[in-house]
Amino acid sequence: MAYYKTKRLSLRTLSVSDFPLLKDYLLRNRTFLTPWEPLRPDSYFEETVILARIEDEIKAASNRSLVSLYISQIGEDRIIGNVTLSNIVRGPFQSCYMGYKLDETEIHKGYITEAVEKVIEIAFDELALHRIEANIMPRNFRSIRVVEKLGFVYEGLSKSYLKINGIWEDHMHYVLLNKSMS
Repeated sequence: MAYYKTKRLSLRTLSVSDFPLLKDYLLRNRTFLTPWEPLRPDSYFEETVILARIEDEIKAASNRSLVSLYISQIGEDRIIGNVTLSNIVRGPFQSCYMGYKLDETEIHKGYITEAVEKVIEIAFDELALHRIEANIMPRNFRSIRVVEKLGFVYEGLSKSYLKINGIWEDHMHYVLLNKSMS
């Protein structure tokens, strides 16, 4: 299990015993996250599906293709968010995609910026990645503000990039390069 700390947060991978914490987070934020995620059938919130998700994340982490860290306030177990590095590609590319989300009750506190900043450090210093890519819907002003604050550079618009909440949505493509590898 991976575990990291920032000034106010702990970030960690999950084990199957964390199922109740993840289920609670997903259910608490089901409505809030709907505009930003693919359509989620009711089965997405069932125990077997959530357990399979955790097991899939553990397997993907073991082959180093994914790092999914769940956010809690230091001293608490309650999950308040998640930052994921996915599609980690090695070889000459050394790149990944980054996604993140935060509990509706915890927005505007700087938590996601703090967590993403730590994950960038992990990606560049521990994983030795060269490039992190983030794709964000143009209307998601809060997420755009996070990546811009952390130095990501806008590289262009991808039309009809992902099917979000049943609609093919355009996404703004942001990139952060590891300056120590330039």
